[in-house]
Amino acid sequence: MKLILAIVSNDDSSSVSSALTKENFQVTRLATTGGFLRAGNTTLIVGTQDDKVEKCIEVIGSESKQRTEIVPSTASYDIGRYASFPVEVQVGGATIFVLDVEQFIKL
Repeated sequence: MKLILAIVSNDDSSSVSSALTKENFQVTRLATTGGFLRAGNTTLIVGTQDDKVEKCIEVIGSESKQRTEIVPSTASYDIGRYASFPVEVQVGGATIFVLDVEQFIKL
């Protein structure tokens, strides 16, 4: 048995969890924060059999695509002045961890 932790953008979390549920995966969603932009993410927890790991990863990948967004950035000039200018960054996609499960108990 495997435990899959998938960190996805909040923008993609609903579609990813819905697609996983349609494929009969049981999903737990956790609100998380982190990454370069300190933006909100969702961590999905999925427990599954070893032979279904690739299907789970495929579903996550199909629903969480990387995209480019323009975000404000601030630069400091030595005399205490700040200028704001837009910067293109890649957002979305997924970070996936697959862990071995020693024991699974459902009460």
